[in-house]
Amino acid sequence: MAKLRCSWVSEDKTYQNYHDNVWGRAVTNSQELYAKLCLDGQQAGLSWITILKKQTNYEEAFCNFDPTKISIFTEEDVDRLMQNSGIVRNRLKIQSIIKNARAYLAIEASGMTFSDYIWQFVDGKTIVNRWSSKSDVPTSTPQSDKMAKALKKQGFSFVGTTICYAFMQAVGMVNDHTTNCFCYESSILDAKS
Repeated sequence: MAKLRCSWVSEDKTYQNYHDNVWGRAVTNSQELYAKLCLDGQQAGLSWITILKKQTNYEEAFCNFDPTKISIFTEEDVDRLMQNSGIVRNRLKIQSIIKNARAYLAIEASGMTFSDYIWQFVDGKTIVNRWSSKSDVPTSTPQSDKMAKALKKQGFSFVGTTICYAFMQAVGMVNDHTTNCFCYESSILDAKS
């Protein structure tokens, strides 16, 4: 018998693997959180599967999302990346990864880890929801509104409230697996508390 997954998951094996093993699992590593936030920003106007299939290309193009290395990228680097067919060739999106690296480093330089900064928007623990269907799941919340506003103030870009909520779902800040999904219970066990 086939596993019952959240209804947004297609038959694509890459997508299924992402849903089953990554999406909704609590991430507390600062650099992983930065990478995921940047990738979610790349999704703006596109489907997540498009970015997911390009993730390895992004990792190669952006020094495995090392903020220190990315922060010194120049406009020449942006021009070079605009020629990279393995990523989304949108100048503003490419520049956002660089801007976000600098903003990340500023937060870390203030004495707070990026992980602590991000998780503060849910009081340091996963919000466990009980949605019965995809139509119940919001696209933004007061927490994602607050996060988006704070990140923009810090100098981040491509961090609107919808992107922030998708990010929160992906990194396990909220458990939005529907209750009929086989991952729902295991995501509760993986939740940050």
